[in-house]
Amino acid sequence: MRLSVEGGGCSGFQYKFDLAEAAEGEDAVSETDGVQLVVDPVSLDLVSGSVVDFVESLGGAAFRVENPQAAAGCGCGSSFGI
Repeated sequence: MRLSVEGGGCSGFQYKFDLAEAAEGEDAVSETDGVQLVVDPVSLDLVSGSVVDFVESLGGAAFRVENPQAAAGCGCGSSFGI
């Protein structure tokens, strides 16, 4: 699973999740319970210290990012500002 940060969203930046075949170049790789999370160096600066979790609720299922660097966020939880 690849996590990246892009400009946009209602708070300035937005999280993007994609499937990754393998890490590239200087990507950082974290593994928990057999699941690897790959993050590029630029995005890593923006999500450093974050916790990523998969959450299921009555409204559906999604990845949730708890980012201690985020000074602002949106209601949907997919964008943030620093």
